[in-house]
Amino acid sequence: MPKQTPDKVLVHTLVVERLRMWGATVRRQRVAQRIRAVDLCARLGISDPTLRRLERGESSVSVAVYLGALHVLGLLEQAAPALSPDFWEMTIAAPRTRAPDGAGDDYF
Repeated sequence: MPKQTPDKVLVHTLVVERLRMWGATVRRQRVAQRIRAVDLCARLGISDPTLRRLERGESSVSVAVYLGALHVLGLLEQAAPALSPDFWEMTIAAPRTRAPDGAGDDYF
């Protein structure tokens, strides 16, 4: 039985567009490289219906499956380049501090 997903999953439109691009790219590259669907499924460890959903760009497919397919097809670095160490340093948020005991539930 397929995995149950919520009726309405809110996915940002930019994410939906990116998933569709990734799915279309996987399909085009699979066909261009003459890789059969059954062979790609075996390499990724997924079922044929999952590959079909991936190639349509559906958000119900795990991002690990998308990235795995792009990797197998040799497109991972072009589709999802690695983030630079500078990115990690500038996105580290300041740790949250706790309010002193007895000060209530507010955070500063």
